[in-house]
Amino acid sequence: MFFMDRRDAGRQLAARLAHFKGAEVVVLGLPRGGVPVAAEVADALGVPLDVCLVRKLGVPLQPELGMGAIGEGGVRVINDDVVRAARITPDELAEVEAREREVLESRAQRFRGGREPIGLEGRTVLVVDDGVATGSTARAACRIARARGAARVVLAVPVAPHGWTARLGEADELICLHTPRNFFAVGQFYTLFSQVDDDEVVACLEEAAARPVSTRRTASRHAVSEDREVDVRAGVVVLRGQLTVPEGASGVVVFAHGSGSSRHSPRNRFVATGLNRAGLGTLLFDLLTEEEESDRANVFDTGLLARRLVDATGWLRGQPEAEGHAVGYFGASTGAAAALWAAAERGARIAAVVSRGGRPDLAGPRLPAVTAPTLLVVGGHDPLVLDLNREAQARLRCENRLAVVPGATHLFEESGALEKVTDLARDWFTDHMVPVPHAAA
Repeated sequence: MFFMDRRDAGRQLAARLAHFKGAEVVVLGLPRGGVPVAAEVADALGVPLDVCLVRKLGVPLQPELGMGAIGEGGVRVINDDVVRAARITPDELAEVEAREREVLESRAQRFRGGREPIGLEGRTVLVVDDGVATGSTARAACRIARARGAARVVLAVPVAPHGWTARLGEADELICLHTPRNFFAVGQFYTLFSQVDDDEVVACLEEAAARPVSTRRTASRHAVSEDREVDVRAGVVVLRGQLTVPEGASGVVVFAHGSGSSRHSPRNRFVATGLNRAGLGTLLFDLLTEEEESDRANVFDTGLLARRLVDATGWLRGQPEAEGHAVGYFGASTGAAAALWAAAERGARIAAVVSRGGRPDLAGPRLPAVTAPTLLVVGGHDPLVLDLNREAQARLRCENRLAVVPGATHLFEESGALEKVTDLARDWFTDHMVPVPHAAA
């Protein structure tokens, strides 16, 4: 046995998830068994709790065996292997699905008691259950969270079978305390594993709803305007972008993506959302047109990308919502070289630069001319890029800092790594985003 009961499992899981404390996170518990676990996690992290309504589609005459699952928003996940093995006909599957859909809709009203679902847009969502067996319910839950606008989806459970990660590609991150090889059922790892009833789920949600929001979270939450799809004019070309400026923003950060990426980069969008919630505007745009991207030489042409960034900055300063705002650059990978190159231009007036896993060495002789305070963020397990950043830092004459995220690799895919990048960038920009021109070196 690993856990006394679900509450004990939740407390143990919360300790593993401590790095999410204070972040813009929502915990979604899977009714019913996952909700007491999720309640402990949400309470320990000081974040909101809601349910992710999913209904398992049980095999007729063997309902404990899941052949799929359905969820809110019309999400449907079917385990074809189980359907074939159990010889389930299409009519039998449709009958089970219709019955479970009715149950799902009634429970939405029962559990929330008329409250609206908590908004997930732009947030990290922790999907929590008491364990994973077949994984069909968890997959559906992750898809539901994604469909509701989650920027990052993390599936966290106390126990799952060895090799469970191969079944759950829908989540950005998978966290589990125990993955035993001799796994037959979730309940075998709990001393007490009685059925959770609706009243207990309702009580967990009401208790969480009554919990006051911490002062820190209230202070860091800003009203964000609608994302605006924009056409950024850069010389003779027009580039697609997305501009978001919160009310009372202290500045706007322009993102320069890496090679092979675009304005849709999930990592950059995750960081951008964190900056928006800290009261900073963001502009994510494509550095190249589709035709230009087909020529790989353009992707690594730092001078060309820097000129695009300079042009985009000029365009941005002419937009009503950004007028008079300080401008900063966030560059990822090769985009970081373009950001530093552009920041070194005479009269650039860039307030701050942040590089994530960047290649500042590609900015070459331009580095000594950078006057904007520069933060270089590198993963501790990215030795080649770390060495390149150390060499580049030695050439910078501006205020600068090299921050190493322990255990992170180049893409910062590890647990909590991207959240750490977001925190570092947020603090650097909020400390330096003042509309004071930087003189050219």
